[in-house]
Amino acid sequence: MSVTRILIVALIAFLAALAGVLAGHSFLPAPPPPGAALHNLLHDGLNLDARQHAQLDKLEAQFALRRQALEMEMRADNVRLAEAMEAEHAAGPRVREAVDRTHGTMGELQKETIAHIFAMRAMLKPDQAAKFDKAVVKALTAEAR
Repeated sequence: MSVTRILIVALIAFLAALAGVLAGHSFLPAPPPPGAALHNLLHDGLNLDARQHAQLDKLEAQFALRRQALEMEMRADNVRLAEAMEAEHAAGPRVREAVDRTHGTMGELQKETIAHIFAMRAMLKPDQAAKFDKAVVKALTAEAR
C-alpha cells in the first residue's frame, strides 16, 4: 500500500472517530452533576414550607460563598504545586508540601460540605429528614454501585 493510501485511510478513520464523539455528545444526555438529585429532592420533593424555603435559601447562599472561597484556594494551591513541580522536577520537599496543602484545602471543602448537609437536615421535619437521609446515602454510594 502506498503512503498516500495509508494517509487517506488514517484520515478517514480519524474523521469517523471524531464524528462518533460529536454524535455521542450531541445525542446522549450529559450525566447529572454530583448532588443534583439531592438538590432536586430538597427543592421539589420534600414539600418544604415557606420558613424552610427561606432557611434553605440562606444556607445555600452561605455555603456558595464558602465553597467559592475554598475553590479559589484550591486553584491557588494548584499554582503553587505547578511552580514547585517546575522548580524541582521531582517529588521533592516543595512538591510534597504543595500536595499536602492542596489535600488540606480539599479536606476543608469536604468538611464544609458535610456541615452544610447536616445544617440542611436540621431544618427538616422527621419525615422529610428520612427521605433526605436516603438521598444522601444514595448520592454518596452511587459510584460504588
